[in-house]
Formats: sequence, structure tokens, C-alpha cells
Amino acid sequence: MSTTTRRSSPEAFKVEAVRLVQESGHLVAQVARDLDIANHLLYRWRAEQQQAEGRGQTRQSLRVEQTELSQLRRENAILKQERDFLRRAAAFFAKESR
Repeated sequence: MSTTTRRSSPEAFKVEAVRLVQESGHLVAQVARDLDIANHLLYRWRAEQQQAEGRGQTRQSLRVEQTELSQLRRENAILKQERDFLRRAAAFFAKESR
């Protein structure tokens, strides 16, 4: 069996890679090959940076915001399930007590 390990790139490397694509005029695929990273990573980093710049944020703050949003959505779903369960339980016990 082969095991694969994920490489983690520092934020400064990501920003510099995107800057290279924007300023050099080279294709994303060429810059990705030169930096020894996958094309899709560089496309994603570029899209994230463009989205962050459009909102007046940094990539890192945007990612933190997205992580917090997904966590809050999960928590909200759990709370809705608990609320619905308590409603059904209250209706059941109200019907039993009559």
C-alpha cells in the first residue's frame, strides 16, 4: 500500500504564487509546474484571493469567516433537531395527560 501525505503551504507562499500568476503573465499551469504544485491549488488560491479582495479582506480572514459560518450552520441544524424533538415530546406528554 502506498501512503500519501499532504503538503501544507504557508500563507505567504500562497500569496506569492498568486502574485506570480498575476504579474508574470504566464499561465497558471506554467507557474504551478515551476512551483511544483498542482494546477487546481493555484486556481483555488487565486479565486480565494480575488474573492477576499472583493470583500476588502485577506484570504486568511475570509477562510476564518467561512469556517465559523460552517460551524454555526452545523450547530444551528443540531439546535433545530433538538427543538423539534422537544416539541414532539411536549405534544406526546400533553396528549398522554388528557
